[in-house]
Amino acid sequence: MRAIDLSNVTWRKSSYSNTDGGQCVEFAPNLLPLVPVRDSKNPTHGTLLFGADAWAEFVGSVKGQAQ
Repeated sequence: MRAIDLSNVTWRKSSYSNTDGGQCVEFAPNLLPLVPVRDSKNPTHGTLLFGADAWAEFVGSVKGQAQ
């Protein structure tokens, strides 16, 4: 497996993350076809990589449950 360079990606905090330090999820939408996801409170503790289609399905599911 090759390493993926994440040093130049632009991270965005999820709009579902709150501002008091809890549940902070960041993702980088500019590395297609992958979407890196990390905990913004611990950004050096690892990153999960999702396929763009899987990420879109996950986000759609979360939005559907939040209503």
